[in-house]
Amino acid sequence: MILGLIKPDSGSVNVVCTKAEDDPVAVKRQVGYVPESPRLYDFLTGLEYLDFVGDIYGLDASEKKARIEEYLEAMELEGREGDMISSYSQGMKQKITLISAFLHKPKLLLLDEPLSSLDPRSARIVKDLLRKLTAQGITTIMSTHVLEIAQAMCDRIAIMYEGRLLALGNMKELRQKARLPGSDLEDIFLKLTGTEDVREVVEALLK
Repeated sequence: MILGLIKPDSGSVNVVCTKAEDDPVAVKRQVGYVPESPRLYDFLTGLEYLDFVGDIYGLDASEKKARIEEYLEAMELEGREGDMISSYSQGMKQKITLISAFLHKPKLLLLDEPLSSLDPRSARIVKDLLRKLTAQGITTIMSTHVLEIAQAMCDRIAIMYEGRLLALGNMKELRQKARLPGSDLEDIFLKLTGTEDVREVVEALLK
């Protein structure tokens, strides 16, 4: 709905003072998006793809070149930017997707499992970069099933289950709601979703 791909059943979505349904193109200019399963143009090289993305966002040629070079170096893709994307590993494709989301310096980042397939060094760079961007006023909405990542990275956490929002807040507030002081996000999630029967399931599998 934020990207204007789906219309809300009711209400509206405002992104940087713009209604998504009224001007989805203007909203897209302000947003960096990483889907869970990126669809890249495999017949392009990594450099061609990033150059194409930069042109879509209207980046100045010299600025675009400098940013692409910085990100390729940071993500250790130097020397492979001229290879076809079809030859890239899943981790390399994820890096190209992340670069394309950061390239135009968006005001809002929508990230679905952004650390998927990344090596530890690249994952650390992305996590530290997101923290720095947050400090600069950039909003990040991240979806993940890895609760350790959500607990470590997010200032506010929404727990959704079967299409319903069960809880929203920081870790202190979530612990209070679940009545589990000192617990981690995994225990809170299992408690609030009523899926605490993990031990029984494991014991049944061992029979």
